[in-house]
Amino acid sequence: MADVVSIPIVKKKLAGYVGFHNLPNQVHRKSVKKGFQFTLMVVGESGLGKSTLVNTLFNTSLYPNKENKEPTHESPKTVEIQTISADIEENGVKLKLTVIDTPGFGDFVNNEESWRPILENIEARYDAYLEQENRVNRKRIVDTRVHACLYFIAPTGHSLKPLDIEFMKQLAGRVNLIPVIAKSDTLTEDEIKAFKARILEDIAYNKIQIYQPPMYDNDDPETVQENKDIISRIPFAIVGSDKEVDVGGKKVRGRKYPWGVIEVDNEDHCDFVKLRQMLVRTHMEELKEYTNEVLYESYRISKLARGGYEVSSDGSALNPLSKFEEEKLAHEQKMAKMEAEMKAVFQQKVAEKEAKLKQSEEELYARHREMKEQLEKQRLELEEKKRRLESGRPGTPEKGKKNKGLFK
Repeated sequence: MADVVSIPIVKKKLAGYVGFHNLPNQVHRKSVKKGFQFTLMVVGESGLGKSTLVNTLFNTSLYPNKENKEPTHESPKTVEIQTISADIEENGVKLKLTVIDTPGFGDFVNNEESWRPILENIEARYDAYLEQENRVNRKRIVDTRVHACLYFIAPTGHSLKPLDIEFMKQLAGRVNLIPVIAKSDTLTEDEIKAFKARILEDIAYNKIQIYQPPMYDNDDPETVQENKDIISRIPFAIVGSDKEVDVGGKKVRGRKYPWGVIEVDNEDHCDFVKLRQMLVRTHMEELKEYTNEVLYESYRISKLARGGYEVSSDGSALNPLSKFEEEKLAHEQKMAKMEAEMKAVFQQKVAEKEAKLKQSEEELYARHREMKEQLEKQRLELEEKKRRLESGRPGTPEKGKKNKGLFK
């Protein structure tokens, strides 16, 4: 094997204008033209304000107004999966947003495996993406994978419940998990601070992986500080409200109480601004990239390993022909079966045709014999007539004898 010669990279400074500094602009135009897509899952017990927070995050009414719905007394028997999709646009940039809700989670007497339907839905979306990757034509791959999951923690002020711990342990390796303290306006500032500390202790003790903004060496100081501020607010204590209230003659989104107003967009009142900044403004593409390169790749490797492939450390299949050989053998068996069936049908058709031809042949022979007998009969009659004609007319001999006697 020939030695690989490493070619040194020489940095060159251009002496004139070339134009490849416009590559970011080309990527920007292509991305804007194509549009973006993002899938967000919200999980939590009923009454924690999930739909209100989503409407507040994207400043639009994605969820229907619950006041207009007719009340129902029927409770779901299991956790449901509901999907809401919307095409929203801001300053010419289009986003296809998909929100996955999980009504019924945590609302049962026994919530031991209420996380299972949610995990199955996330993995089913991974399977759908993997199936699209295995197609011959992969130009139109639709990404329905869950890019982020907001997990709503009830504002108890104590610590995580066993259901919270079990859910996050089961889904931490499958989705970008973002814990939020719902309805944090029911707690005081000191209670929120102590509650956050206990939640982080439970997360660290149970080795639960939650999403945090990545830190890169080449980040500018402003970006580094923004990421530190976001990390310091995790888990986010949030308040959602899509209604405006009057504060000093100014309309703001918030909730009005007898003792004052909680402003949603005020960082001194809650962590909603930091959550929106991380989820939408600064790290939406990071969430999608981490989902694709880490979470989905890990699932893909384990899926291939369970399917009988030997998988290397980089995720590539070391034995990619094994499944192909199995599929080839199954295809050959299927083709052999089809060939045998077609041969049997062909032989049956041939036998039926031969029987029909034999019957027609016998009918022709019978008709031939009948015609031959008729012709033979006609021939004999004609010969008889000929013989009679040659020997004289029938009946004339008696008359001739009588006349001959008169002249004698």
